[in-house]
Amino acid sequence: MKSDQLGVRVGVSAGLAVGNAVKRNRAKRLLRAAMNELLGQTAVGSDLLLIARSPLSDADLLQTRAALTNLLKRAGLLTQIHDA
Repeated sequence: MKSDQLGVRVGVSAGLAVGNAVKRNRAKRLLRAAMNELLGQTAVGSDLLLIARSPLSDADLLQTRAALTNLLKRAGLLTQIHDA
């Protein structure tokens, strides 16, 4: 969503479908870590809600960051793109 705030706000959620508490917490940590790397490239004035899904519990940080980059690109929220 667009926001009148000057920064980017990100919320992270993981439901029971992701797995037990350990898997849900890991999925949320992965989303936070991947999004933290992309915050500088994300359009200012955005509110984002990231919802973890079950395949995320088996993903690593690189896969998560690639998926988030693709998602933000499709949404038109990346201001600059740096491929590593």
